[in-house]
Amino acid sequence: MPTSHDVFRLGRCGGAVVQHLRDAFHLPARGGSVSKARRRVITQLREWGVDERARADAELVVSELFTNAVRHTDSVKVSCEVRVIGARLRVEVTDQGRAETEPRPRQADAIGEEGGRGLLLVGALSADWGVRVDRTGGGKVFWADLRYSSLASL
Repeated sequence: MPTSHDVFRLGRCGGAVVQHLRDAFHLPARGGSVSKARRRVITQLREWGVDERARADAELVVSELFTNAVRHTDSVKVSCEVRVIGARLRVEVTDQGRAETEPRPRQADAIGEEGGRGLLLVGALSADWGVRVDRTGGGKVFWADLRYSSLASL
């Protein structure tokens, strides 16, 4: 059963009906919002019937990208959008910008160092990923495409 924050559009694609699933939300740019974002995404993906592996991958990607937005920018809010596009699950996290440095994957300096591996993890879990300036020009949109299967097709 679709929830109120789902958007369903039905269209024709080569004689087959295509269903586009989308959920978007905003949370305050605070550490506690990271777990709220993870829970919302996992709950939504479960409702859509996305397989467990893709849900776990999406949970890690959302956690890493949301954490980066909270830690490395002076954003007031962070936005998240999850969409099913064909055989891909797109996760986007948008900050309001003003980061001190440009985002890039890097190796952490020390084995016990807490941070520094987030974008490497996103890259490892994703079929493709990237970053672009948001439509307002002030922030950045980090996106990752994950492979997924519907539980109905397994």
